[in-house]
Amino acid sequence: MAEPLVFLPGMMCDARLFGPQIAALSSEFSVMVSPVTRGERIEEIASGLLDELPQRFALAGLSMGGIVAMELLRRAPDRITRLALMDTNPLAETPQVAAAREPQIVKVRAGRMFDVMREEMKPNYLAPGPFRNEILDLVMDMAEALGPDVFIRQSRALQRRRDQQGTLRKCKVPTMVLCGAHDALCPVKRHTFMAELIHGAELRVLEHAGHLPTLEMPDETTQAIRDWMRQPLVLR
Repeated sequence: MAEPLVFLPGMMCDARLFGPQIAALSSEFSVMVSPVTRGERIEEIASGLLDELPQRFALAGLSMGGIVAMELLRRAPDRITRLALMDTNPLAETPQVAAAREPQIVKVRAGRMFDVMREEMKPNYLAPGPFRNEILDLVMDMAEALGPDVFIRQSRALQRRRDQQGTLRKCKVPTMVLCGAHDALCPVKRHTFMAELIHGAELRVLEHAGHLPTLEMPDETTQAIRDWMRQPLVLR
């Protein structure tokens, strides 16, 4: 029996981000989704998750979920059997991006969270495609369910996050780095760099996806995850 598979969603997303994968993979693997909504620091979020997660597990994180996954790997490398990093970023927040979050937080506190989400999503999130509007609507629904307090906490956590290049260099488990070719938020070159940091990592780029390949190219993403879960656990 394969180890449990833990998904960590991106900022202002819940389990619906992985809906197609949960539906397709639950008959083969024990699948769970853990929220990354508690705490104003990545370290605090990771610490809380380690108290709740299985003793050993496969870990797949998308965007902010990937950032939390890297912190989990830093803290508890012996508990993670394999790692999938999707549309994410191993670097600390730049001063420019950290500063740009401040007016967003002000707007969210003033009741304009949807405006902020739309402004952020339009240029950065999705590839052109027939289901683009439906996916954007789902992202807005997830954001509404989580609410402005979560937006502010997650923004603060991302502002203060550490550089994880050293963590990835020490990674010894089967690792997949996956991204959408149209991801403007976490571009392909960032994922190529990540894959080069990790010994033996596999890089997968989905040509018709942006920042949310789990929803934009669900079948291809699911198959990539299935292939990764079936890789033998060879100690490196």
